[in-house]
Order: sequence, then C-alpha cells, then structure tokens
Amino acid sequence: MSLKKSHFKFTKQERSGIFFLLLLIVLVQASFWLYNHFSNVYFEPIVLDKEMQEKIDNIKEESKKSDSLKLHPFNPNFISDFKGYTLGLSVDEIDRLHRFRDRDLYVNSKEEFQEVTGVSDSLLNFISPFFKFPEWANSQTRTLKDATNLEKSTKPISVRIKDLNGVTLEELQDIYGVGNVLSERILKFRDRLGGFLLDNQLYDVYGLEPAVAERILEKYRVLNIPEIQKIDINTATVGELSKIVYISRSVAEGIVSYRVKNGEILSFSELTQIENFPADRIDRFPLYLSLKK
Repeated sequence: MSLKKSHFKFTKQERSGIFFLLLLIVLVQASFWLYNHFSNVYFEPIVLDKEMQEKIDNIKEESKKSDSLKLHPFNPNFISDFKGYTLGLSVDEIDRLHRFRDRDLYVNSKEEFQEVTGVSDSLLNFISPFFKFPEWANSQTRTLKDATNLEKSTKPISVRIKDLNGVTLEELQDIYGVGNVLSERILKFRDRLGGFLLDNQLYDVYGLEPAVAERILEKYRVLNIPEIQKIDINTATVGELSKIVYISRSVAEGIVSYRVKNGEILSFSELTQIENFPADRIDRFPLYLSLKK
C-alpha cells in the first residue's frame, strides 16, 4: 500500500523563501513596536489645562499691548499710510486726513482730528496723548471751523485742468494713491482704447479705486477727444471685434454667432442676450461700434 504524497513537503528553495518571509514579518512588527514605544516616551504631546492656557493667552495679550504702547509724540497732521496702519486707523480714515491736508489745512486738536478722520472714541483716547502740535498752532493755524467758514465766504480757487489723454507717467505718480504699477496700467489702458473718450472710462482701469480716480479727475479731464473709427457690428469679424478693449474673444464669437442666427443686429440691447456679455459696460459699445450696414 503506497502512501499519498504530502502537500506540505517543500523544496529547499521554498523553505528558504518561507523563512525570509517570516523574518521580514518579525522585523516589521519589531520596528513598529519600537517606533510606538519611543514616540510615546519622548514625543508625547503636552496637553495644557484651561487655567494654564488662559495664563499663556494673557501673556500674549500683554505682550501685544506693550508693543503697541511704544509710541512717541508725533504731529497727527503728517501721518503716513504706514504710520496710520500702525496706529489702527482704517484706509478711509487715513484718506480723509490726506484729503484734508491736500487743501493746505491742519488739525490743531484731538477733537478736530476726530471730526476730520471719523476715528472712534476708543482709538482717539488711545493715540491722542501722543499728539504733539506746534506751539503756534492755536493762534496762527486755521482751524477746521475757520476753514469751513472761509470756504463759504470766498470763491473756490480755480484749478487748471489738464488733458487726461496727455497726462504723463510722472504726473500720475504725483497724485496720492497712484504708484508705478497703477500709473503704467492707466497709460496702457489709454493706449489700448486709442485715447479716453469719456472721463468716466478712467474708472474702468483694473485695480484703480474710485477715490483715487476722483483725485485724478480733479486735475485731468478729457479735453481733446481722439477720433475713433467705429466698426460696423453687423459686418465686423471676430478678430475686429475682439480688438476693442471691452469685448473678449468669447463675446466677439457670441456676437457673430448671434448675428448669423438672428440676422441684422438692430439695437445694442440685443447684445445682452449673448452669454457672458458685460452688461454693466453696454454704454461703452456705441463709442466703438455702429449699427449701420
């Protein structure tokens, strides 16, 4: 009677493979245990109780307060942007002070400073002890009320307005709030337009805040209107339409597709049916497009 061959009989190579596999498993398990053991011993996170956390938070707050109290006497009439941010003034509050100073006026008390800037009582009480006005301020400098009364009783001083289409990079940078980037962007936008046709096109410059645009328009307006050759919207190609600043490539394609599908465009209001059409700039389109065949 012959015995059946055992299924658990392995060759020498198979036994070696099983041995190394078991050895690898043991090593992995040992490494995992050692990692957990030492990480628990040496790297266990510290958990702070509520009382200790409150003490740390109080120390941080006191540190912040001590840093903010390191102020020196200063004349509030000459607060720069950086100084204003440090003191806690908002952008609008700083701008109000600068516009007031642009009129060659000065504040001579903390009350006038608050009236001009609109700062809160708490912020005023914090920074006003460091205000330092010139000795002659109370007697010789015009106060806010005096200046207001003077403006009411005298005629406004005429300012010579220059052409917005002729303003230079340097002239723009002389205006508060206009730096290198914005001045270059304004001139590039003007070149792409072929010149400003309307004063309010200045507000279309990307990144130019309305308050800064207003300051520019106080000195520069469109005096010499450039000649613009209008494009017939019913015959213009996609390439011709997309050359206009206010028309993107996708909108130009939409105009042509709409024209092919619906026939002649009879009014600019029809364009609002086009996908992604800039409806808030529809008043700009008649400046560069015509509806004539």
